[in-house]
Order: sequence, then structure tokens, then C-alpha cells
Amino acid sequence: MKDILTSEDILTFQKAYDGREANIAIQNAVVKNGPASCAVDHMRTRPLVENYSVDLDAGKVCNQKQSGRCWMFAAYNVFRLEVMRKLNLKNMELSQAYPLFFDKLEKCNFFLENILATLDEKTSSRLLSHLLKDPIGDGGQWNMFVGLTKKYGVCPKEMMPESFSSSRTRDMDGLITLKLRKDAAILRKEHIGGKDLAALRGLKESMLKEIYGILVTCLGKPPVSFTYETRDKDGRYVRIEDITPLEFYDRYVGLNLDDYVSLINAPTSDKPFHRSFTVKFLGNLVGEKVRYLNLPIEELKRCALSQLQDGEVVWFGSDVGKDLLRPEGLLSLGVYAYDSLFDCDFSMTKEERLDYGESLMTHAMVLTGVNVRDDGKADRWKVENSWGEESGYKGFYAMDDAWFDQFVYQVVVNKKYLTPEELAEYDSDPIELEPWDPMGSLAL
Repeated sequence: MKDILTSEDILTFQKAYDGREANIAIQNAVVKNGPASCAVDHMRTRPLVENYSVDLDAGKVCNQKQSGRCWMFAAYNVFRLEVMRKLNLKNMELSQAYPLFFDKLEKCNFFLENILATLDEKTSSRLLSHLLKDPIGDGGQWNMFVGLTKKYGVCPKEMMPESFSSSRTRDMDGLITLKLRKDAAILRKEHIGGKDLAALRGLKESMLKEIYGILVTCLGKPPVSFTYETRDKDGRYVRIEDITPLEFYDRYVGLNLDDYVSLINAPTSDKPFHRSFTVKFLGNLVGEKVRYLNLPIEELKRCALSQLQDGEVVWFGSDVGKDLLRPEGLLSLGVYAYDSLFDCDFSMTKEERLDYGESLMTHAMVLTGVNVRDDGKADRWKVENSWGEESGYKGFYAMDDAWFDQFVYQVVVNKKYLTPEELAEYDSDPIELEPWDPMGSLAL
């Protein structure tokens, strides 16, 4: 074939297509119903198994609605179980609007500080383009949530309920993004005009004051202290009076967040296993950095399994859109037989998908159960999502172990499940990844 596409080439392609008798029937079905509906391999869509050898009570499934707060919902699905146990509650939710408020405010400060750190970058530079692309997006990482929790605490959902803008963040995000880009232009112009860093930070303060006003107007004012009233499983009245969000976390969640570490599986040549990593310009709180330990996938499963067997759920990040049957609540490798449908090989390794932009972490959820065979290996995992009870099987999904291998990129576990060697590797000086590295993706 020559460097240009010719009419003869197209005729050759057409003859090859027409030479496969089944293509006419396949074409009719796909044109009418779309490729996904026609490609489902019904031999692989076994009924969702409700029973797991380890199955933890997760409470009622939550709904992030039209927002990218899965990382917050997943973290709170871990935290609230501690509150439910301590207060003997059947169910409760923590306010996801509360950390959203402070995440937005902190991200604005983080963005403006990054602009101040890159004042001499050309507007055409890849770095500045990356910083300007999505400065106030909803997404986040586990370490980012830890920083918010340590600084601001948590509160029950009744203390800061959902608003229009917390459930549908697009309009609010768009306005703040516009404001931040304008502020970035002002700071850079004032720098060219000769203002020093102290003067620019003075401008930044007035910019953040305006953004604070936008957030309060859209989301409401976060509580400084509150009184929480509820009833426990036995119908007894519970009243917790005049408590701050930080005190509520300390008393009724109480997890030592310094004990939890992020493990990733990135089997690419530029990321050796048993090394720690961070990502430049990734975060929400100035001075805080994400940290990962890259391990083979079997080690992530080993730690997640141990934590579940000890009665604690597991926050994890994955590429949820791959091989997902959403109505059935199934995450199963190869559930769509696209190779057979199109007579084309679509297979890629996990390494290739990361290197060539086909996959990355897009969503955070919680492992609440696992089925362990007689040989001690898991064959499926129970997943709590944050898309409401109408999604999946009453809000839960079954994930087969092969899907875990290919599309799970991160788990957060207590460091007690790591070996001494892995702990030392996690604590070692991290390798810095570029801001656009796939391991710098945010869960939405």
C-alpha cells in the first residue's frame, strides 16, 4: 500500500468485507442496536452471585449524582462504617458536600500557587497548558482526601446536605474555572509588569476571597460546629452536642490515616515495581503530595484480601468503563465479544493500554466482599459503587478476578499488610512522574 489511500484500496477493503458472509447480518444488527448491545457474550453473563465467603455490611448505597466525587463517596463509605459501629447505627451518611466545598477552595489556592511557580513559562508550554486545562475539576486521589480530612474533619450529611451545585457541579465548576483562568492572566501580566511575589500573593488573597463567596453562594456555608441527633439500631435516642467536624472525626471515625498507604499496579517499563512514586503538580493542598508504591497485581490482591478478611472494606481505583455491564452489575473481562463481532483483534496488554492512552484510573469504589476458593485464591470481588441503588445489583457490582488483574490500578490498605521490605520501599524517596502521566489521573 502506498502512503496515500486510493480508490483501489477502498475497493480491496470492500471485497474483503463482502467476502465474509456473516457481515451482512452483523451490519444490520449493529446499525440498528449499536456495537455494545450486539457484542455482549451472553455465555459469560452468569447471574450475579449474591453470596461471598467474606461479605461485610456496607450500609445503604449512596449516589454521587452528576458530580465527579466518587473518591469522596468511596472514602466516606469506608469512614461511615466506623461511625455506624461506634454509635450502633443501622445506616448513616457523612456529608459529601462538606469536603467538596473545601476541596474546591484548596484546589483554587493550589492552582494559583502553581501559576506563581510557573510565571516564566510560555503560554504555549505543555506544563502551563496542563495546569489551565481543568484547574477545578471534581476528581481526586486518596491522599488528597486524607489531607482534607486532617485539616477540616467530617460531619453527618444532615449538617451540610446536598445542594443543586454539589449534585450537579458542571455550572459551578465552569464559573470558577473562568475566574481562575482570568486570575492566572492577571498574575502573569502583573509579573511581567514588575510586581514581586509578595505583591502577587496579595492579589491572590483577594482572588480567593471572591472564590470563597462563589462557593458559599453555590454550596452553602460549612458548619463550624453542630449538634447531631439520631436513633440507633435499638431505637435509642442519640444526641452529640456542640461538636466540631475535627472532633467528630476523632471520636466517631478515629482511623489513623497515616496508617493507610496507596498501592498501584502500573506494569510499564518506566515504572519499576517496588519503587515509590509521586506526580508533579498533582494535589489540592499546597505542601501535600500523593505517594504510591508500585507492586505486581498479586500483591495488591494479597493486601486487599487480608484487609477484607480482617473485617475492613477497601478503597480502590479502576477503569470502571471497561467491560462493564452496568444494569447487571458485572465487571467481567471479555464480556463484550468485539473480536468476534468485527473479526478484528482488539486485545492489548495492561502495559500497552497505559502507554498508548487506552486506559487509566477513572473511578474509585469500595471492595466490601470477596469469594475465596478452597485454594485460598479469590475468584470474584464484591464492589460497592456510588451510582445509587438503581445501578448494578442494588448498587453493588460483581468483579471477576481477571478484571481485577487488568483494570484495577490502585488499592488503599493499612500498612500492617505490607512486608517490612514493602514498607521500606514505600518510604523511600519517590520518583517524580510528569503531570500528564496516567498515574496522575483523578477518580471521578
